[in-house]
Amino acid sequence: MGYNELVILFIVSFIAGVLTALAPCVLPLLPVIVGGSIAGGTRRRTYTITISLGVSVILFTLLLKASTVFINIPQSAWQLISGGILIMFGVFMVFPHMWDRFSFVNVLNRSSNKLLATGYRQNSLWGDALMGAALGPVFSSCSPTYFVILATVLPASFAMGFADLFAYAVGLSGALLVIALVGQRLVDTLGITIEPGGWFRRILGALFVVVGLSVATGTMAKTEVWLLNHGFDLSFIERRLLGAPASQIPNNATNTSTFLSPEAKEGTFTKAPELAGIEGYINTNGQSITLAQLKGEKVVLIDIWTYSCINCQRTLPYLRAWYEKYRGQGLEIIGVHTPEFAFERLLPNVQKAVELFGLRYPVVLDNTFATWNAFGNQYWPRKYLIDIDGFIVYDHAGEGEYEETEKAIQRALEERAARLPAGRQVSDAITVASTSAPTGVVEVHRDQLGSPEIYFGAWRNEYLGNGVQRQTGQQALKIPRSLQQNVLYLGGTWDITDEYATNLSPGAHIKFVYKAKNVYFVASAPQADVKIKVTHDGGQLLGSARGAHVNENGEATISQDGLYHLVGDIEYGVHTLEIEVQGIGLEAYTFTFG
Repeated sequence: MGYNELVILFIVSFIAGVLTALAPCVLPLLPVIVGGSIAGGTRRRTYTITISLGVSVILFTLLLKASTVFINIPQSAWQLISGGILIMFGVFMVFPHMWDRFSFVNVLNRSSNKLLATGYRQNSLWGDALMGAALGPVFSSCSPTYFVILATVLPASFAMGFADLFAYAVGLSGALLVIALVGQRLVDTLGITIEPGGWFRRILGALFVVVGLSVATGTMAKTEVWLLNHGFDLSFIERRLLGAPASQIPNNATNTSTFLSPEAKEGTFTKAPELAGIEGYINTNGQSITLAQLKGEKVVLIDIWTYSCINCQRTLPYLRAWYEKYRGQGLEIIGVHTPEFAFERLLPNVQKAVELFGLRYPVVLDNTFATWNAFGNQYWPRKYLIDIDGFIVYDHAGEGEYEETEKAIQRALEERAARLPAGRQVSDAITVASTSAPTGVVEVHRDQLGSPEIYFGAWRNEYLGNGVQRQTGQQALKIPRSLQQNVLYLGGTWDITDEYATNLSPGAHIKFVYKAKNVYFVASAPQADVKIKVTHDGGQLLGSARGAHVNENGEATISQDGLYHLVGDIEYGVHTLEIEVQGIGLEAYTFTFG
């Protein structure tokens, strides 16, 4: 590398340090930097904290390169250490005299123990230095340039790497120093008094505790991911600056330096477990599919769903659109079909649903909940985004947040494009998906929805109002005149099993008072088709408010296992749903609402 390239990289390292002060991984810590600096009311404290932070960044980096012992320490350990120190300082700022009350202080060596706490309270130089040093490991993964220095420059030339690292630390400390001094000037201007036990110092102490907890628990890392996914990322400036000397840096480092290294991800993200207990494959040409096969090649979006779940169905238009848009750029979607009911375990039923919904990506059958449990999931639907290194970098339960999810997909694909020689440019446009579907799925407004999912089976029929709840067997039931909202009423003779209720007498009735716009009915009639008549609010035909499976006469035919749309295009409000079963053998599973 020539002299000009050396100078350029040195300057870039300094600028990168300055920009790191406003990086997503640093923003949550700025209150600590400013608060710690002004807590003592002196500029000496400000200088000590910022300088010790810069020194800590340098020493921490050199330790990582010097010994495998430090490399093997997980990032979570450094988070616990840094977070614990911040929490300790915060506690003693809130309760400045608490340390003196500990009886064991007199037993332990005062010179070592009081140096840390009491010394800090008295504006100890060592306490200030320790605070700044505690933040070094946290700040050491916030910049593409930092990773270039760590991964490529230091191994190639210690002198050059140290010089660039020093320039980076000076830029970072200098920027933080300016921010802290501005904060101190603001406090002076406002006339706020900084004194032990004062209200302002106690507030700063509480802030320290909160930030320390976020560091120790990894919440701060999640905050960083949220900021990145919402477009707050200044690293593009560094990427452009790195463009000048990048051709001279070995190992093609700039392709990977924009993003966290696999080692840095260990303390921030969770490794995705392998697909487990799969009993069937759809859209895979009869071949099995594993995450191990895709690691290093694809970004994978796992969608845990089940086909009769209305919440799952409402997300499918977005999944279809994302698959068509991004599969050529390295995205693979795997639908993990984990059944809620027994009929959803049958491969032909799932295949039929996949065809009905127009899904072209692979779908696997997780009938024993093995993959569900491996991911620690509790919801339908649930989406897990797995990056090229096999880490879960984003997850979302339920519907909504489609824009946030797509931005996370785009960022993961950008990392893939930077890492792979044949990586393609990733679109940054946000998808607006059509929500129309064969089952009458429409968008739902949660703030206007006033009814929960209602189960007929004994396992979960706690809303059954005129029968014995959670009990299997036959029950002869009569619907009362007065109905309560969100209470299920059955009329006639019903055989209640664990998952569903079957009518044993013709002319059976179902009534339910709900608050929603759409009503969906999961039902089946395995012996023969069963017709039902659907009315509302005292026997009125639904008219234009009828769902996709109800004809003009208010009739719907229940045949195959699945979800039936009974009511739609009605104003949100309280209505009474009335169903007359015109045959026997209807298996009623759930009501869901939208």
